[in-house]
Amino acid sequence: MDTTQASKNRETKTARLGLRATPEQERLLRRAAEVSRKSLTEFILDSAFRAAEETLLDQRLFLVDNERYQRLMEILDQPPAENSGLRDLFAKKAPWDEK
Repeated sequence: MDTTQASKNRETKTARLGLRATPEQERLLRRAAEVSRKSLTEFILDSAFRAAEETLLDQRLFLVDNERYQRLMEILDQPPAENSGLRDLFAKKAPWDEK
C-alpha cells in the first residue's frame, strides 16, 4: 500500500453510505474483496472511488476564443486528406474473412 493510501485509511471516516445489492452481486463483491485481501467495505470504496475519478477525469471542457474556434471549425469542415495506407488497409480482407 502506498503512503497516500495509508494516510487516507487513517483519516476519520464520518460519512456513511448505504446500498442494496442482489445476492449474486454480493457474492461477487465478497469474492473479489477476498482475492484482493481487503474487507468488503474497503474493496467497494476503493473500486467506487477509482470509477468516480475516471468518470470525472473523462469530462473534458475546452475553452477557446472565437478566432480559434472558427479555425477549428474550418479544419473540421475540410475534406479528408488522401491516405493511401488507410485505403490499402480497408481494401484487404480481414483475417477472419479469408477462408
